Amino acid sequence: MAIKTKGLVPRIWRWVKRILIFLFCLHIFYLLILKWMNPPLTLTQLSSFFHGYGLKRDYVSMNNISPYAKLSVIASEDQLFADHDGFDFKSIEKAMKHNQKSKSLHGASTISQQVAKNIFLWQGRSWIRKALEVYFTFMIEELWGKKRILEMYLNVSEMGKGVFGIEAAAKFYFNKHARSLTRNESAMIAACLPNPKVFTVRPMSKRVATRYPWIVVQTIHLQDDPDIIKLLQ
Repeated sequence: MAIKTKGLVPRIWRWVKRILIFLFCLHIFYLLILKWMNPPLTLTQLSSFFHGYGLKRDYVSMNNISPYAKLSVIASEDQLFADHDGFDFKSIEKAMKHNQKSKSLHGASTISQQVAKNIFLWQGRSWIRKALEVYFTFMIEELWGKKRILEMYLNVSEMGKGVFGIEAAAKFYFNKHARSLTRNESAMIAACLPNPKVFTVRPMSKRVATRYPWIVVQTIHLQDDPDIIKLLQ
């Protein structure tokens, strides 16, 4: 019996290693596939559906998204998006200092980090999820590039209760396609992004009403930035 047990442990370890190698290769393959294809479903979308919010989504290419929508999410969520490598360390340090002194938590997630979380992970706060978010952020920055990350952000972000992506949001709020969104309409949608279930576009919450004019002004300042112009093309 001792001999059998002694031989069992190495066999189990060999199988564990094979499974880990297989899972690693599988997730690399999935990362590469998503450079050209859209994710079939995300954990956040599943959660929305099972919590009774429904699931409205309609993926569109960058060519079918208004440049104002692209500008608005950058202006609202990550104005250094074109310049950083996935992480805005100054904002992270600033948020950490604030969170040490205040009960109201401030986040500092870049667009890249939010894409990593929304596509590959789950919502919530934990060190494990944050570590995985760092890993996936690094990977998509290396494998996808900025344009694809922005395209995915505009397609998978929740922009209302059960409303995912700019095309679904444009239809739901303004009865039009994403490519036809005006600067003001785009800014209204972007203003809800920190918490779209609370910061509603229709009916317009106080947060959206006060924030979207600021986003409009920021888009005007950003639209002539050479690096951002490349992302809009």
